[in-house]
Amino acid sequence: MTGTPAVAWPVTDPIVVAGLGADGWDGLGGPARRAIAAAEVLLGSPRQLALIPATESAATRVPWPSPLVPALPGLLNQYVGHKVCVLASGDPMFFGIGVTLTRLVGAAALRVLPQPSSASLACARLGWGLAETPVVSAVGRPLETVLPELSEGRRILVLSSDERTPAQLAELLSRNGFGASALTVLEQLGGPGEHLVSGTAANWQRPPGDPLNIVAVDCVASPEFPRLTRVPGLPDAVYTGDGQLTKYEIRTLTIAALAPAPGELLWDVGGGSGTIAIEWCRTHSTCRAVTFEKVETRRKQITENATALGVPGIELHGPAPESFAGLPFPSAIFIGGGLTHPGLFDACWQHLPAGGRLVANAVTAESEALLTTLRARYGGDLRRFQIHRVEPLGGFTAWRPQLPVTQWVVTKPLDPAP
Repeated sequence: MTGTPAVAWPVTDPIVVAGLGADGWDGLGGPARRAIAAAEVLLGSPRQLALIPATESAATRVPWPSPLVPALPGLLNQYVGHKVCVLASGDPMFFGIGVTLTRLVGAAALRVLPQPSSASLACARLGWGLAETPVVSAVGRPLETVLPELSEGRRILVLSSDERTPAQLAELLSRNGFGASALTVLEQLGGPGEHLVSGTAANWQRPPGDPLNIVAVDCVASPEFPRLTRVPGLPDAVYTGDGQLTKYEIRTLTIAALAPAPGELLWDVGGGSGTIAIEWCRTHSTCRAVTFEKVETRRKQITENATALGVPGIELHGPAPESFAGLPFPSAIFIGGGLTHPGLFDACWQHLPAGGRLVANAVTAESEALLTTLRARYGGDLRRFQIHRVEPLGGFTAWRPQLPVTQWVVTKPLDPAP
């Protein structure tokens, strides 16, 4: 963890974060039992607090407030100087409260005592290899984030938000060409109420069960649906809108030039239909994007496309560069529109950190001339692409040229020119 913790918790008396399984007290080891018994304050959900017998802990029991994250700093500050134990589900560092607490107090102020995660238990029941099984959380996140993970023959786990998630997931899979996928809902894993139910997504009619569940998906893709992978260059037809989009061949070349890496942030200037930001984010679940688009109807279509393609977290803003203020600096910037707008490039260059990448595409003579001038000043690579597509011509076929695209790719030097 970097920076100053939001809560100044003494490292000499760290918060104990104890993972609980569905078997509650019976499944705890000695260190977790002793930490709970010694605590003056127990924090957790009502379900978790109820799993600790009154005979084993005389601590004050404090249920989590709702919403939790905004209230956490104030809640923790109330108990500085007390022996605090936080109850968590399974492994607290696996999509759990342990990660949030680390950000607030720092790793040195925590003592984490994990139990097997629900993913570990699910793989143990199914005979799946945990290391090869991606996990997507639907807890506090849109369920659509599962979509980029889907592919023929792949096995994934989905952490459910509640008892309604399995049916919602089945419907989502069916709408996106994976209705034949096998689903297994594993409830109350590791506890006396453990229960498994199975079926296929398209035929899922089971009523809601236990809210504590995880869903295993054995993916089966329909050949009738477009094949959508994390590799850039999705078919143009999967995007809705007014036709203002970077075509898939140029889009592939543009994403390659932007070179996304896990955890990086893109600024997409002139979003159009959102294609560049969407495919940047699809390359890895931790990639993020901010899109700037002055036309309100296009901002709406970007939201719809991003949700439909599994990256609903893209941040939308109005026109550039007016909307740049206060935003975190990007790892890369793509200028797909408005290049000749006075001051736009200068603002982009100013906000791009040293070592950041900038890619700009031009289709008009005026914007191409500007790129030539910018390259002369800042360096980088200038290239031109022209795509030809076969189209009918009478009773024959012919190559039809698309508009040529000039692309400038530049990395901001560590000691940038003025």
